[in-house]
Amino acid sequence: MGKYCDHLPLYRQEQIFRCRHAVHLPRQTLARWVGLAADWLKPIYEHIRTGVMAGGYVQVDETPINYLEPGNGKTRQGYLWTGSRPGGDVFFRWETSRAAACLDNVIPLKFTGTLQCDGYSAYRAFANSRAGAIELAGCWAHVRRKFYEAMEQAPRTTAWLVRQIQHLYRIEAQLREHRAGPRLRQALRASQSCPIVERIERALIRLKASGRHLPQSLLGQAIDYALGQWPTLEVYLANGRVELDNNLVENAIRPTAIGKKNWLFIGDAEAGQRSAIIYTVIESCRRRGLDPYAYLREVLTRLPHMTNWQIPEVTPQAWAKTRLPVQRQAAS
Repeated sequence: MGKYCDHLPLYRQEQIFRCRHAVHLPRQTLARWVGLAADWLKPIYEHIRTGVMAGGYVQVDETPINYLEPGNGKTRQGYLWTGSRPGGDVFFRWETSRAAACLDNVIPLKFTGTLQCDGYSAYRAFANSRAGAIELAGCWAHVRRKFYEAMEQAPRTTAWLVRQIQHLYRIEAQLREHRAGPRLRQALRASQSCPIVERIERALIRLKASGRHLPQSLLGQAIDYALGQWPTLEVYLANGRVELDNNLVENAIRPTAIGKKNWLFIGDAEAGQRSAIIYTVIESCRRRGLDPYAYLREVLTRLPHMTNWQIPEVTPQAWAKTRLPVQRQAAS
């Protein structure tokens, strides 16, 4: 909990126990406890991962985290790949590279459906390798971000483009406010969002053809990025399940970003997947408003006496359902 929720490196926790509580707990002991906890939680992790991938629509992203290379004490860069199901759970998978081949370990071979991601070329290469089983959906937040970065270079042009994209976000905000389902989202997008998207495309094509902006300029790069991603950016218009952007999975990654600023690197490559398991369980608790400490305390007590068939009973999703009647009773 201290490392993955409070973002405290193990050596700091060792100091806290010694200075504040006069308890000697070497970091090696703490590290072994982390490893044991991850081993116990692995069946829950696998159940969560299976659930995320079962819906036919998943958002994917990756974030770099250094790990200690065995033998010489130097660090190398690994990656936590993240899969998120909007409205559902999230899972993490540790890999030592960012290559497209890593996605074979993230996305099951039997998965068919929509993969929402940014413009990183590995996703296109991966989708091509699955022979049409995967449709890529783009992220409008990444497009908007690139035009915003070019604001100083061409204020009027980029301001207009950012404003058009903002109209798309306002439509999505209205849909969320009315708790619209996929059919209503698809219908409203067809009538309101589609004309805006078409207007943006026409403007980008004119800007590209004008030759006024060098490809190496920030605006030139933003135009090329958007047009290069255009088929994927239109996917959400015809599919009411797909979100406008990939922000939900990026939000799931944020706790790991805070953690790595504090503990700098993962102990070794094998420790990366242990971290992925624990982050998965904790983030799934947070998505349901659960206290991760209370959940882990009870589940780690029960797991040694359970069989694999009982794992669905102790997932964060199942645990939240058992706590909901208690919370309602306490509120009344």
